[in-house]
Amino acid sequence: MHHDATAGDPRQGHHHHHHHDAPAAPVVALRPDPDVDDETARFWEELYQRRDRVWSGRANPVLVEVAGALPAGTVLDLGCGEGGDAIWLAGQGWRVTAVDVAETALARAADEASAAGVAARIEFRRHDLTRTFPPGEYDLVSAQFLQSPLEFPRARLLQSAARAVAPGGRLLVVEHGETPPWGRADHPDVRFPTPQETFASLDLDPDRWHTERLDASRRQATGPDGETGILVDNVVLVRRTR
Repeated sequence: MHHDATAGDPRQGHHHHHHHDAPAAPVVALRPDPDVDDETARFWEELYQRRDRVWSGRANPVLVEVAGALPAGTVLDLGCGEGGDAIWLAGQGWRVTAVDVAETALARAADEASAAGVAARIEFRRHDLTRTFPPGEYDLVSAQFLQSPLEFPRARLLQSAARAVAPGGRLLVVEHGETPPWGRADHPDVRFPTPQETFASLDLDPDRWHTERLDASRRQATGPDGETGILVDNVVLVRRTR
């Protein structure tokens, strides 16, 4: 359900704007799993099986900025995709739990982690986050572009993410702030929550949480056909004080 640091993000804007000449979706054989919604699993498996690589492999820039300033500890990477963030975090000394619903993505991520020499620091787990959530508490919980064109209990999931933060730890949520320039013609009416709306949906106790960032950042990016444009990333960073 993730990962943005790429040219041609196939999820930007809650859309389905794959290239018109994209090959037909492969037939996906899914193992029955009562903790995984079949439609969700099929959607993401088809996305990953269309291409040898979906994401760039680079860590998301806001995560690099935030985590790079923190002492390494334990981190939960929600919707890890092909592992770009998890591998970078492990390389910085973090102990990573990385979850995704797509088995193809997890397998690629594990291969990349082994190639990077950081596999011992990462535990990859399959979760459909609409059904199950990883146990435990973490120094950092990272939700990078955890957005989906499918029906998705976003507020409930982000509240679960907040509950997974250990005392003194942080929750970092980074989301699309608007449709990328190359997707607007196809999706003129898509609206994204503001950072303030996402923060409000967390329903945090102000006596236990301190807000460190609530803003939107802009960055240059390249679209699926080589277009360049400015992307808006909404950022929510909160620290659990006790």
